[in-house]
Amino acid sequence: MKNSILILFLAVLYSCTTAINQENRITEDVTFLASDDLEGRQTGTEGEKKAANYITKRFEELGLSKKGTEGYLQHFTFKPKTNPHDEVKFDVNGDGTITGNNVIGFLDNKAENTIIIGAHYDHLGYGGEGSLYRDSIKAIHNGADDNASGVAVLLNLVAKLKEKNTNNNYLFMAFSGEEMGLLGSNYFVKNPTIDTKKVSYMINMDMVGRMKKDSSLAVYGTGTSPIFKQVLKSHNDNFKLIQQESGVGPSDHTSFYLADIPVLHFFTGQHEDYHKPGDDSEKLNYDGMYLISDYIFNIISDLDDNGKLAFRTTKNESESTPRFKVGMGVIPDYLFDGEGMRIDGVSEDKPAQKAGLQKGDIVIKLGDSTVTNMMSYMRALSVFEKGDKSKVVVKRGDTKVEKEINF
Repeated sequence: MKNSILILFLAVLYSCTTAINQENRITEDVTFLASDDLEGRQTGTEGEKKAANYITKRFEELGLSKKGTEGYLQHFTFKPKTNPHDEVKFDVNGDGTITGNNVIGFLDNKAENTIIIGAHYDHLGYGGEGSLYRDSIKAIHNGADDNASGVAVLLNLVAKLKEKNTNNNYLFMAFSGEEMGLLGSNYFVKNPTIDTKKVSYMINMDMVGRMKKDSSLAVYGTGTSPIFKQVLKSHNDNFKLIQQESGVGPSDHTSFYLADIPVLHFFTGQHEDYHKPGDDSEKLNYDGMYLISDYIFNIISDLDDNGKLAFRTTKNESESTPRFKVGMGVIPDYLFDGEGMRIDGVSEDKPAQKAGLQKGDIVIKLGDSTVTNMMSYMRALSVFEKGDKSKVVVKRGDTKVEKEINF
């Protein structure tokens, strides 16, 4: 009798632990992935492998089947490009090659179509080319927001979707090589482990951990299927939504859009710690991450009986983006929807800081050009060359401040 009671107690304890693991581990997942032990998770390093192993174990716990080329893993080997205009070459042999790993799990509902849910887990290691850190002291770039946050929400969605919304299958993918040029997602699209003609749409979460007080949430790719805008609106009870139609952007959803798959990319905006050592787990808005996960789940639920979504091409906004010879050294607030370009951060020892510009300033004039939004700011900036001087007018609170900036 005592043995029966003990077995029953252990069974109840195990079921409770499983439920906790599945529903309430966002903070735990981010804390591990963004820890110093992983040394910034740069593609091809031991830290990346540790992260891949962790995600693999989480996929196993959550009951996903293996959908890589070797268990949950899909290896891809490449040689880093020395010329930025060259394409990366995959599956090359010899010195100087790097091997990355996508982690891929499958929830098979025996359905006709599949939804892909993805987030990249690699980051910058100790810095390197993509870093905005300018101190001479070597430092780990933990990438809690970029993009441990997206992976943690992905794992939360696995838990939510088990035995629910069964009219579709789900392929969950943690990409590597994103920081080096969307390499993991690009490789998968060219070497898929499922029939991509049966993919209904793809959801990407990249930097979803820093939701601000105004609850701004950017969603990109809203024009890639005719149904997206309606569904996003009908389930939005919590966010100040900022929608961009284009399916092309600096994250992994682009690889799928270019394969004629509808995409949605969720993003809570840049910040002063972007691509710097300060992007640590204690700075994330975990309540906001749970809200975003619930929102995405509700969108998926709404689309559950819609079959394979229609794909629509969108204007590639990056094609009309001006090229720059100089920069001000600011981090724009990409979620600001007022008039002008709001500064969300100022880099050390750059023209903006030297001119006395501050976080929160809204640039309304640069040189002879009026700045009304991000695009007009970029056009105004594109005319300057190194050594030029210009007047910049910003709105600081209720006052206008004029400064001289030296490029």
